[in-house]
Amino acid sequence: MAESAQAPKLVYLVTGGCGFLGEHIVRMLLEREPKLRELRIFDLHLSPWLEELKTGPVQVTAIQGDVTQAHEVAAAVAGAHVVIHTASLVDVFGRANPKTIHEVNVQGTMNVIEACVQAGTQFLVYTSSMEVVGPNFKGHPFYRGNEDTPYEAAHTHPYPCSKALAERLVLEANGRKVRGGMPLVTCALRPTGIYGEGHQIMRDFYHQGLRLGGRLFRTIPASVEHGRVYVGNVAWMHVLVARELPPRAPLMGGQVYFCYDKSPYKSYEDFNMEFLGPCGLRLVGTRPLLPYWLLFILATLNALLQYLLRPLLLYTPLLNPYTLAVANTTFTVSTNKAQRHFGYEPLFSWEDSRRRTIRWVQTIKGSVQ
Repeated sequence: MAESAQAPKLVYLVTGGCGFLGEHIVRMLLEREPKLRELRIFDLHLSPWLEELKTGPVQVTAIQGDVTQAHEVAAAVAGAHVVIHTASLVDVFGRANPKTIHEVNVQGTMNVIEACVQAGTQFLVYTSSMEVVGPNFKGHPFYRGNEDTPYEAAHTHPYPCSKALAERLVLEANGRKVRGGMPLVTCALRPTGIYGEGHQIMRDFYHQGLRLGGRLFRTIPASVEHGRVYVGNVAWMHVLVARELPPRAPLMGGQVYFCYDKSPYKSYEDFNMEFLGPCGLRLVGTRPLLPYWLLFILATLNALLQYLLRPLLLYTPLLNPYTLAVANTTFTVSTNKAQRHFGYEPLFSWEDSRRRTIRWVQTIKGSVQ
């Protein structure tokens, strides 16, 4: 009887659990959360790898659903103790309609909050983004900033606008009474640029380099630094927050935390070469191939073409005014807030993160061994 009373009883729900980050969170929970009884994975598109997870001691429940449909979200949340809401439409290239981005990222988040309130689910962890803060379209640098660093979060692009609004909704919901009378406890995590196994943009750059004969051309100055974080450490921070939120609710409720680790500060291109270089690619040039003013003109023309062609075809170039501003603006984070509030330390060292990512790139079809 005593053994039965101590049996794991927690039910977790991960929305967007089949996405790049979501998959890592799901696998990390199964490895690192001993109190888990059931893990629900809610996603619009369920992945085949979910089947291999159903043979372990934790009940894994795959739920195909859409966060924009309130009744589907409510059914998934019912009976869950903790919700990790990572489902999001990440689009900086203009592939999706701005209305769709708002529906998924904002209305979907509202649906999750309301489902928690109605179901009596008390703990909600939201995957936000550094882009809630910046870089802003004005190109103001954010140098070694933390969660309290003053910065003008000026946005015009639909994606960061939607994430900023969704994050605010989550934080403002902290303290709302859920069914049963207890307060809802929420917090938001802001990853900087995530990298690691399964990263689609890293895959795209690698294929681009292969098409160009093993070369990538420098397009931004090496002096522009970006903060990057390994996906395994982002997943670990989510697991740790979900675990520590109940006992530390007065401290952590309503808070935001940057996701960080020991990854070096480098330009986006030089950082990517830490993985692509050992896989056979080389970065050509010590200076950008084209001057910034010309890149700005090209980005503006791309945006105009995208607007004009949208009724006929989907034109989604990598270069647009938003991606140009992000790539050319220093945005680095230096903080220990997560360590102070809930004992976070990176699970993976930089050396291990680099090794794992290189090993993954080497498995990509067409890779140079």
